[in-house]
Parts: sequence; structure tokens; C-alpha cells
Amino acid sequence: MKKIYKNVTIGKNAKIGEFIIIGEPPKGYNEGEIKTIIGDNCIIRSHTVIYAGNKIGDNFQTGHGANIREFNEIGNNVSIGTHSIIEHHIKIEDKVRIHSNVFIPEYSYLKEGCWIGPCVTVTNVLHPLCKKAKKCAKGAIIGENTKIGANVTILPDITIGKNCLVGAGSLVTKNLLDNNYVYVGVPAKKIKHIRDLTCPYNLIDKPYEVEEKE
Repeated sequence: MKKIYKNVTIGKNAKIGEFIIIGEPPKGYNEGEIKTIIGDNCIIRSHTVIYAGNKIGDNFQTGHGANIREFNEIGNNVSIGTHSIIEHHIKIEDKVRIHSNVFIPEYSYLKEGCWIGPCVTVTNVLHPLCKKAKKCAKGAIIGENTKIGANVTILPDITIGKNCLVGAGSLVTKNLLDNNYVYVGVPAKKIKHIRDLTCPYNLIDKPYEVEEKE
């Protein structure tokens, strides 16, 4: 059983699992009122819900039970893992990998090639339940090819630079603007350059390529 609403366009070679909902109208809209586009070669696994108004590129895939709200712009070769929640009005560029059990709030921006580890939580409201909270909601900007480790929490209106690594369990409380650095801790602090990382198993000289233009 699956439910695909009116005004949904899905590209060629789609693999759509069971118990799927695509084109769910958000509050205040009628069925089919907003166009939803998903590109070629998508794999949408069971129990995923995709609201109306999303524009999604080619080679998109979800894990089981992903929830993607309305009016997002999602590029090519994007993967959203099992039980992850993508809120509305988010921009996700090409080749972004979002792991399982991740929460990305509205007004976030994930740049090309960034990797979001399991159980990462991004926030977007400084003062929950404030009467003006919705007017100042701002999610994170996560730079190109940056890796966010498991269980990281990112506070509202944070910018993280290009090709950075934020260590598992860190709490990001301020902008991390120096590209190509490793940040860890509570709060997250810069500890070393990406080029200084080594493989403990001696499988490779350098685990990550370094973008020298900072």
C-alpha cells in the first residue's frame, strides 16, 4: 500500500517501497495544490513520508521511515537515512549524506558534499516558546565537504566552514569559520588541522583530502 498524491512527478527508474506517502499537503493547502518533483533513479524505502512542494534531484534515496517536510530544495545524489527528519524550507546541495536518526530544522543550509553522522541534532530557535520565536528561527549553515560526527548538537544560527570535522558528541555553540580544521568538545573548540589527522590502522597516509584555499 502506498499513497502518491496528485501533482507529484517522479522520474525514470524509481524504486518506491510499501507504506509510502508522497505529496502530503502541508497545513493550509489542498491535495495537489503544490507541485512535488523527484528526479530519476530514486530509491524511496518503506514508511517514508515526503510532503508536497519538495524539489528533489536525481539519484535520491531514503532509509526506512524518513520524514521530509514541505518546500525543500534537494540536489542530486542526496541520501537521507532511516528515521531522519528534514523540516521545511531547507536547502540541501548535491552529494549530501544524512545518516540515520538525524534532525535538521527549517531554514538550514547543507552545502555540497557534507556528511551528517547518526543522531545529529541541529536546532534553530534560541528561545523556545517565545512569542517571536518563528520570526527569528535560523538553522545551521554547514560547509562543503564538512563531516559532522555522531551525536553532535548544533545550536541555532551557526555557520561551520568547509572541509571541517566536528568530533562525535560535540556541542557547537558558536561559528566554526576556520576551514580544514578539527573541532571537538563541549563546547566545540579547534584542536588541529585536518592534514594532521592520521589513520590509527596505517591503511592510508591521510584520511581526508585538504582544501588548501581557506
